[in-house]
Amino acid sequence: MTDNQEELFPVVDNEGHTLGKITRGMAHNGSRILHPVVHLHLFNSKGELYLQRRPLWKDIQPGRWDTACGGHMAYGETPEQALRREVKEELGITDYTPTPLGHYVFDSKRERELVYVNKAVYDGQVNPSTEELDGGRFWTRQEILQAIGTGVLTPNFEQEYMQFFG
Repeated sequence: MTDNQEELFPVVDNEGHTLGKITRGMAHNGSRILHPVVHLHLFNSKGELYLQRRPLWKDIQPGRWDTACGGHMAYGETPEQALRREVKEELGITDYTPTPLGHYVFDSKRERELVYVNKAVYDGQVNPSTEELDGGRFWTRQEILQAIGTGVLTPNFEQEYMQFFG
């Protein structure tokens, strides 16, 4: 399996205003054109945080543990629509209440993303997609802090976790 390199993403400014569109392939080829993504940090009532394991076929950070749900906004979608779509596709969850925490620009050598950060508390069944993910589990804060800097977690998750929950 591979990502659809022709999928269209919006090109945005730092505040999320749409300036144009770009393909997934162009967004991830080192062009570093700013495009939006949505993230959901899914906590249970014990304070543990669900992380997904990225499949080895992913073009960005394969095999690493990452935010419970993260995905690109499709061209024409709002952040709220993208979040609902991605959470349903990746985790099989529809009955949750997201709380927006803010947004920031994630900048790497390969890409630039405007990340819309959300959190939710959820104690129901998580059904990770077998097509999009390589499983997932709840982590304690101590487990996350011990894993930071070891290469187990994605760099953007580490940065975001420390910024919003550190």
